[in-house]
Amino acid sequence: MTTTTRRDLMLLQHQVRYEQLSFWRNPQSAFFTFAFPVVIIVIFGAMFRDVGPSSYFYGVSALQYYVPTIAAVSVLGSCYSQLAIVLAMRRQNGVLKRVRATPLPAGTYFLGLLAHCILVSVVDVALIVGVGRLYGVPFPAHWLELAAALVLGAASFCALGVAVASLIRNSEAAPAVVQLVLFPLVFISGTYVPIHSALLNRISGALPVRPFNEALLGSITRDGRLDWGSLGVLLAWGAAGALVAVARFRWTPRPE
Repeated sequence: MTTTTRRDLMLLQHQVRYEQLSFWRNPQSAFFTFAFPVVIIVIFGAMFRDVGPSSYFYGVSALQYYVPTIAAVSVLGSCYSQLAIVLAMRRQNGVLKRVRATPLPAGTYFLGLLAHCILVSVVDVALIVGVGRLYGVPFPAHWLELAAALVLGAASFCALGVAVASLIRNSEAAPAVVQLVLFPLVFISGTYVPIHSALLNRISGALPVRPFNEALLGSITRDGRLDWGSLGVLLAWGAAGALVAVARFRWTPRPE
């Protein structure tokens, strides 16, 4: 290992540690990041624990359907919503400008953010799967496939989060812009209610949320086979987000 590589790895480790410390030093935010999806799956567990496999839930029980979809929306919250809002706030507060003035490479900064978001997502998904097990949902039998879907989904939504942050002019507008994009996608993608409209499924299948739902459904509750079509859609959206982010991301506030 060369000296340069060792230095880059140390910088990345430092950045991940910084992001983790920043996250946990805001205990209220950290608590609700993990509590919100857990509360949802507890409510759904109370409502649907006796609903067995049916065609309405694509051949699985209600909770076998909702554990993966709620896990997916928790990853969206960590890797897309929070990331876009945090970057908009840091840019407006001058934090990004100061970061850019340090020797820390831009790529290492964003890799640190990605690693942090993946760590948070892993905890979220583990909590949801654990609560689902309390209601009789079996643990995933294909952990490697689950990890692959989770990492690809997290990376893609992080790229999209940075891309959206590059379009936000000020931190006050960030929550509204983020949710305007996210909420319609979540609902038409079958996160809370299975969608049986062929037209809506074709539309949402070309967007990033439904393919991520399908990837987690396959790895958690079905035969564990990765849906390469869904992963391809996720990869394409992640690449598109990365291109927009590279082209438009600014480290300093935009003039009003």
